[in-house]
Amino acid sequence: MSSIDTWLLNPAFHDYLAILKGARNGFIYGVKIRFPHAVVMSVLFGRGNWITRLQAILRATKDHGFSLAKFVSLYKTILLLQRKVNGGKERECDAFIAGLIGGYVAFGDRSAVNEQIVLYVVSRVLASFLPRARPNNPTSSALATEAVVRPIPPDARYFSVFAALSWGAVMWLFKHRGETIQPGMFNSMTYLYRDSEVWTNLRTLLWHNK
Repeated sequence: MSSIDTWLLNPAFHDYLAILKGARNGFIYGVKIRFPHAVVMSVLFGRGNWITRLQAILRATKDHGFSLAKFVSLYKTILLLQRKVNGGKERECDAFIAGLIGGYVAFGDRSAVNEQIVLYVVSRVLASFLPRARPNNPTSSALATEAVVRPIPPDARYFSVFAALSWGAVMWLFKHRGETIQPGMFNSMTYLYRDSEVWTNLRTLLWHNK
């Protein structure tokens, strides 16, 4: 083992290097998620020439990557500081406090990318309150507390109601309060529900939207 590897694997430096790797993983994940999404949205709804669209794709990809890298590194840093203040112990509220501060700093500035990320998180937080399906193994819940936690899907009955209410609400908003819908989703819904009402010939009916 090289001296660099020995230093990297030293437990004394683990928490600090975890912040660095968290920032790295945040940036890479943000780029992987945003780039294909930005390409698709640019092709479907982009305006201007292809140079302008390419610049928009690269800007959105960079913003997503750096914002997520900033959040992960801030979150881990604040968690570490709280543990040090509390004698090396992590309290139940520490994750919330770290997420609160990190979310404000990394995603508090309103932008198209930040708005999409925050709305994605909000939907997951709301969905987490749905009752979970009962595990096939009755001891799995007890084991989860001792080993790696595995997500349990929502109960199918409650999810059906949740899906119906969500779609009913968003379609009503689109019809009567479209200005309140996030722009990316509004563009998607316009393409699906309004543009499909208009055509001038066979070409714009089946081959091209307009």
